[in-house]
Amino acid sequence: MRKVIGVALVLVVVILIVGLTLSLSLAPLPEHEDKNRSDSLPAGAVKWTPALDQHPPVLHSDLWMEPVPLAGPVNTAGAEDSAFILPDGSALYFFFTPDTSVEPQGQLFDGVTGIWRSDWNGVGWSESERVWLQDPGKLALDGAAFILGDELWFASAREGYTDVNLFTARWSDGEWTDWSYAGDRLNEQLLVGEMHITADGQRMYFHSERTGTLGGLDIWYMDKISGEWQVPVNVQAVNTAGNEGWPFISQDGNELWFTRTYQGSPGIFRSLMVNSSWTEAELVLSSFAGEPTMDQGGNLYFTHHYYQDSVMMEADIYVAYRK
Repeated sequence: MRKVIGVALVLVVVILIVGLTLSLSLAPLPEHEDKNRSDSLPAGAVKWTPALDQHPPVLHSDLWMEPVPLAGPVNTAGAEDSAFILPDGSALYFFFTPDTSVEPQGQLFDGVTGIWRSDWNGVGWSESERVWLQDPGKLALDGAAFILGDELWFASAREGYTDVNLFTARWSDGEWTDWSYAGDRLNEQLLVGEMHITADGQRMYFHSERTGTLGGLDIWYMDKISGEWQVPVNVQAVNTAGNEGWPFISQDGNELWFTRTYQGSPGIFRSLMVNSSWTEAELVLSSFAGEPTMDQGGNLYFTHHYYQDSVMMEADIYVAYRK
């Protein structure tokens, strides 16, 4: 696999589609239909809660309150994963699939697996709505949303392309439109995996197994000069012989967050920019906690997977509020 872009089971470094070329000869699909996520859950699905959790997330810092499942209608008995919150906290984008036991080929046709959005109304989170990023009648599995201004970056496995690739879309007249392939330079040459761009739009952090890694996935960055992304640089201060991935950069550019395996499961780490250099990363959350995202208030959102006897049961979006 030339790059790793997690979409659903990212915390155990599983790719939804490995080398799958979607066939244009598949039967035509109907027009987009907005379905209710709850109606798509398998019969008898159990909503997991902290009371049932055999491996609850563990906080290793006194800067945040104890993590809890995000309140409101975002979490279901399905899998909510790969969240991204807008800096002002006004909207949360996340990946959803109703049944993690279904193969990706089946998820293509369920009408609900993909990116969803929930809005903050000042009191709570709204019912989620599907974010459509493909033309009606065409197949796609979308996830790993990142938004900067009016531009959406996302990972997708879709018709006409082999493997999982990065795409972009534009916000126009209240919806995401003009989705397009991010280009061979990022997808084929630079091997960019899940990514995050600084608030000024001039530096991209991403994970990749490209040549030069210290082992497995590493965190890299590259600057944009005259509209072109430059040669990637390895962030050696945070990388190890293991996997470091799924980066997030704070609005001021001084905090680099990422996921690394800790004691056998994913954990969330933070590195600080001090004197123009990244410090050694500190552990903030452990025990099946990964893919951090943060609002400008410093509230930390992440994915937590519930496991029972080594079997993943479901996933929820959690939050640790800044004290």
